[in-house]
Amino acid sequence: MDMAAFGRFARTFQPGEMIFSEFEPGDAFYLIQSGRVELVKIIGDIEKTLDILQPSEMFGEMALLENSPRSATAIALDTVKVLEFNRQNFEILMLGNPQIAFKLLKMFTKRIYDSKRRFMILTLDDDQAKIADVFLMLDEGQTSAVDKITERREFKTTVDDVAHWAGISVAQARDIIGHFVTQRRIELFNDKIVVKNINDFSRFVASKRKKT
Repeated sequence: MDMAAFGRFARTFQPGEMIFSEFEPGDAFYLIQSGRVELVKIIGDIEKTLDILQPSEMFGEMALLENSPRSATAIALDTVKVLEFNRQNFEILMLGNPQIAFKLLKMFTKRIYDSKRRFMILTLDDDQAKIADVFLMLDEGQTSAVDKITERREFKTTVDDVAHWAGISVAQARDIIGHFVTQRRIELFNDKIVVKNINDFSRFVASKRKKT
């Protein structure tokens, strides 16, 4: 993408420098030109890395879209060069570079869908159903046709991540997943979690959602 016209929006952050902090008001989003950015969040008493972003990726847009506080802290891992866009210059970006505008709209649409999908999980009253629905959500994000030939699914995720998405404690999630392992519905490995029959979880969640 030709970003020369947007040079006036450029900013540079040094390694270890905080770009923005969790809970502060958000009035800008960023497009990474070079360097890596780490997104971290305090969960319980632990600082957890949510993602490490690379050049051409964007971050910080949800606070701008939703007029809400930052949901995570962004830290420069290297010397990071970004383009910073706020509400005022966002229109310039959209009109000046349709390619970026299209990419932004796709990303915004996905983020909004993801937020609504996670809300659906949290509205379930049953914690087991919440865990099962997390796996359904993860499966919806997997695009490989090969993966979907059988009912068995493999997810490169952790119990901690599942607990976070389900909105329950790690201890609760560990107990529920252990129960599913005992029932032979899940296999737990160090680097992945395997759901043996995704359709079984789909039926289970649908039955709980009807009751809700």
